[in-house]
Amino acid sequence: MTNASLVPAVIHEVPLQYYVFFATALFCIGVTGVLLRRNAIIIFMCIELMLNAVNILLTAFAAYRADPNGQVFVFFIMAVAAAEVSVGLGIIVMIYRNFQNTDVNLLNRLKW
Repeated sequence: MTNASLVPAVIHEVPLQYYVFFATALFCIGVTGVLLRRNAIIIFMCIELMLNAVNILLTAFAAYRADPNGQVFVFFIMAVAAAEVSVGLGIIVMIYRNFQNTDVNLLNRLKW
């Protein structure tokens, strides 16, 4: 019995290229947001959007190959992203308390 026969038929109703295009669009939106925005919270959300685009792609490839390794990898990415969110939001809150703004251009004051 091959891996292709283990994949449910409903998975193959949406072509794999659609997932790739969708994940690429999400990743490009995230990169554009990181490069063009100055608000630290929006930059942080765009980084999370890029991580979710990668998670969608890994999940789609894992489902098409009937291999759970990609989905396990997504689980670990989400765990690391949760830790990153807690640390990152703590840093952003402390920056806001000190400067009353979340503009990343004001972070030059943190230099020596």
